[in-house]
Amino acid sequence: MATQHSSQKMTESDAQQQQRPHIDMATSRDRLAGFAAGIASGATKLFVGHPFDTVKIRCQVEGGHGRFKGPLDCLINTVRQEGPRALYKGASIPLVGWAVMDAVQLGSLSNYRLLLQGNNKSHKLSHFEHGLAGLGAGWTVALVATPVELIKMRLQMQYASGAARKYKGPLDVARHLTRTYGTFGIWHGLPATMAQRSFFFLLWGSYDIYTEWFRTLRLSPAFPYLAKTGTTRALEDRRLSEKLINFLAGGMAANTFWCFCYPVDVVKNRFMTQGDNNPIPFRKMFGHVLRTEGVKGFFRGFVPTFIRAFPTNASAIFVWESTVRLIKNETHH
Repeated sequence: MATQHSSQKMTESDAQQQQRPHIDMATSRDRLAGFAAGIASGATKLFVGHPFDTVKIRCQVEGGHGRFKGPLDCLINTVRQEGPRALYKGASIPLVGWAVMDAVQLGSLSNYRLLLQGNNKSHKLSHFEHGLAGLGAGWTVALVATPVELIKMRLQMQYASGAARKYKGPLDVARHLTRTYGTFGIWHGLPATMAQRSFFFLLWGSYDIYTEWFRTLRLSPAFPYLAKTGTTRALEDRRLSEKLINFLAGGMAANTFWCFCYPVDVVKNRFMTQGDNNPIPFRKMFGHVLRTEGVKGFFRGFVPTFIRAFPTNASAIFVWESTVRLIKNETHH
């Protein structure tokens, strides 16, 4: 009788344990992995994306002033007149800057997610909560991104070479900004950068949506090539690999981000690269662009940006997610 009672107690105890939600508490490695993997992501972005970025910035800032007929004309003329290396003008700052920016952005993104999860990795966040984590990461990285982008763009908009150059290099730009705007001159345009980075809510919210959607897909054995080669049985109910999902979702999320964010990005870049004598305030720059160029002024350089967004960010997010899994020693598909 006592044995039966003891067995019943054990059964009830097991049932209670099964009903309790699984708790997987975050470790120091979880908190630091995003920062370390972000360095690899930033280096990837520079290699893949900087030539596109140079064309984008030149098209945005030149506007309708007639220097270039479009993105392709900008690319051809830049290479013809300044050489292929001109596409990597200002790259020395992003080489360090993008590595630091992605370390800060993706590291803070990971930690904001953990904060919203209550430090329990097994707790699933909603799409909205992923967006909130992205928003926090965007505002955080704006502190690093502002000086990096400000110096980079001023160098990219320098068409002269040799002794005719206004700036000799990144440090010269930084000295000029400090002399002109004071001690915090390299953060000139911080509110504009924070406004643009607010759209990281859409970037990371949509990334979670696309990731979930891709995980529901299966490789179809009815695909003609697979049926012809006789591999249909091996592919029954086979899902996409996690690495492929990271790549595709990252590229699509980046394109979503730029579709909504681009007009704000144009205004931010115009504001940060304009002359230092009687500059137009950021809020008034929207009206200035509309009056001088119309609605199309807000979308100059959109094509190279949209094309650049997929391969650059897909590669960067793929590298980040893969590196995070490697650091955490997690198994992946």
